[in-house]
Amino acid sequence: MSQSNGILLNVKNVTKEFGGLRAVSDVSFELHKGQILGLIGPNGAGKTTLFNCINGVFPPTRGKIIFRDTDISGWQPYDVVQLGMARTHQIVRPLQELTVLENVMAGACYGHEQHSVAQAREVAEEVLEFVRLDGRRDQLAKSLNVAQKKRLELARALAARPHLMLLDEVLAGLNQTEISEMVQVVLKIREQGVTILIIEHVMHALMNVSDRVIVLDHGELIAAGTPDEIVNNSKVIEAYLGDPKLAERLMNEGEEVPA
Repeated sequence: MSQSNGILLNVKNVTKEFGGLRAVSDVSFELHKGQILGLIGPNGAGKTTLFNCINGVFPPTRGKIIFRDTDISGWQPYDVVQLGMARTHQIVRPLQELTVLENVMAGACYGHEQHSVAQAREVAEEVLEFVRLDGRRDQLAKSLNVAQKKRLELARALAARPHLMLLDEVLAGLNQTEISEMVQVVLKIREQGVTILIIEHVMHALMNVSDRVIVLDHGELIAAGTPDEIVNNSKVIEAYLGDPKLAERLMNEGEEVPA
């Protein structure tokens, strides 16, 4: 598929096996430029493994990953980021002994635009202001609380100047105020022209930011559609949301789906 058709990422029949375990099974989907695509499913469904295949941590056992008209199947993460894809991690991974500013500069230096140190500093200053961490620029990353580290993780990925961001549970562990603030940051990132693929268990937030949602269960894609279609899908309710009343509560409140 071509970017001229508006498709930025095309995942074609991707399977990932570890020995005898099939973590992802024949998954296919398309992500259009400018969209936010939500990815949900129970713990162990294969969501992060799929992310890892997309951004080069694991090569797919079978299938293809087409990003920006290029087959990146089996590429290394440092090659993928230079093509314009960046990600955050479910468990935050700051460079603990570097300052907040230096962490974000690293994203700019090794990202899509390969900035010089001087340019990276400018980008980092801009991004830190955008995510409202500029007041902590000179602190060591290890001194930040959980919500601040989540923002730092987001800032470092954003400094890579990506066309596509993969966000892995950026809302996990945050309180309601922090969730609302982070949702606004995600929407503003999309307004800048960045396409987003997001894994999340906070259903109310995910359904409100996503244009479309796909659902994994035991490594298989079991549903795809609009947020309304997904939350009313009987397969999704049975596999993930539990029951219709729980699904309704999760959609209207800021709870995470129980593990």
